Amino acid sequence: MIGANIIKVFIPAALAFASGIAFAPLLTHYLYAHKVWKKTARKTALDGTVATEFERLRETVHAGTETKTPRMGGILIWGTVAFVTILFWLLARATGLPVLTKLDFLSRSQTWIPFFALLAGGVMGFFNDLLDVQPGGERGVRLRTRLLFVTFVSGFIGWWFYAKLGMVSIGIPADGTLHLGFLIVPLFIIVSLGIYAGGVIDGIDGLSGGVFASIFMAYAGIAYFQNQVNLAAFCATLAGAILAFLWFNIPPARFWMTETGTMGLTMTLAAIAFMTDTLGGGYGIAALPIIAFLLVLTVVTNILQVLSKRFRGKKLFRIAPLHHHFEAIGWPSYKVTMRYWVVSVICAILGMTLALLK
Repeated sequence: MIGANIIKVFIPAALAFASGIAFAPLLTHYLYAHKVWKKTARKTALDGTVATEFERLRETVHAGTETKTPRMGGILIWGTVAFVTILFWLLARATGLPVLTKLDFLSRSQTWIPFFALLAGGVMGFFNDLLDVQPGGERGVRLRTRLLFVTFVSGFIGWWFYAKLGMVSIGIPADGTLHLGFLIVPLFIIVSLGIYAGGVIDGIDGLSGGVFASIFMAYAGIAYFQNQVNLAAFCATLAGAILAFLWFNIPPARFWMTETGTMGLTMTLAAIAFMTDTLGGGYGIAALPIIAFLLVLTVVTNILQVLSKRFRGKKLFRIAPLHHHFEAIGWPSYKVTMRYWVVSVICAILGMTLALLK
């Protein structure tokens, strides 16, 4: 049984990686043929002022990439995951063969919600990116609209956890559980919005791909040891697709993930964290700030920067979020990326350890 479960996790992941590698040239051809990139490079700071430091980085470190590197690379991730997930679901029902039935990991109790979150976020992000690359439409869908979308979808998912899956408490390491009842719904909304804000980590070639791959690998391991094998297979499939994306996103990036990737991945991450909590007999939510530490750090540095400028009249960092600050003080982009990869792996291991404590 253990061998069969491992195969169920690894085969979809391997197929997702291979499929992503195969699909990437087709996506690349389309993106370059239609010039799917920003027509003008404009950037404002979080408080609405001119982002002078970012403009300096754009002209020196990232010269020419803003208006010549295609966006929408995240399509490769959620498109590949959708392909693999639906393929095994169809093969299982069309053939009835035990081996293919075993490989089908789409289930109401474990993967419907994460899969829905991925597609919902990916599609909404796609429309944002589509507007973003139009002449004169460089701002995409308004941030307020995107936040309302995340709030609405996460509200529905939070209700599903409460009403359909019976989740009414969260795990507290070394202290049992905390009963929340219906408050599970607003908690899920808050977590989703917080993780979504961390999507701006997609700012340097190769950075977001490596970080997200580590995160979903960690949750694949957590789900597997909780015996949520379908969820583990889904997380591993996500990781395989992300690694395929990363293959083409390593500097110099062939395309960027942008909102169609980050919105889908962050919304999915929130759902998976809740799935691996009390529903799986673990501490998936408590482990989230550790496993996704770099996403949390990205959000925190943005908030601190805004507060510092408002109340102190000066910036705390040369530029926020933190990965751009490191660039601004002289770190080469590849050094920032690789060090983030190292930290993300360490955080994934620590978070897995916490999530599986008994």
